[in-house]
Amino acid sequence: MQYTKPMIELVFEIRRRVPADLKPSVKLANPELLDELVTHHRHSKDVICQTLIKELLQLAGDPWNHALSDAQQDAEEAEAAARPRQVTKVYRGQVTLEEAPPKDNASTPRERTKRMYRGQEIID
Repeated sequence: MQYTKPMIELVFEIRRRVPADLKPSVKLANPELLDELVTHHRHSKDVICQTLIKELLQLAGDPWNHALSDAQQDAEEAEAAARPRQVTKVYRGQVTLEEAPPKDNASTPRERTKRMYRGQEIID
């Protein structure tokens, strides 16, 4: 298999994020690299790593585009819906996952808070 520059960069980033026991097998010289990444994708809880693996498989071409079947993705999405929703936040270059604030009910209008300036209410 021929690796392109974006694919090589993705492999390096995936290697940084996988657990220590999987790092020796995540290298470009490994002929079963993509097979092992597919199995890791199914068992991983790291959303960022899953996204990187999915992007790598899309760049790999035709036989790997459909490696992650739709049925398994639906099962993962159902599991993800049961878990609290998380959002990524970047602070000084560090990416972290945090729980998303609960969504407000869109049917009820939100009350506008009073805007204050030096102890006086601002009227729009």
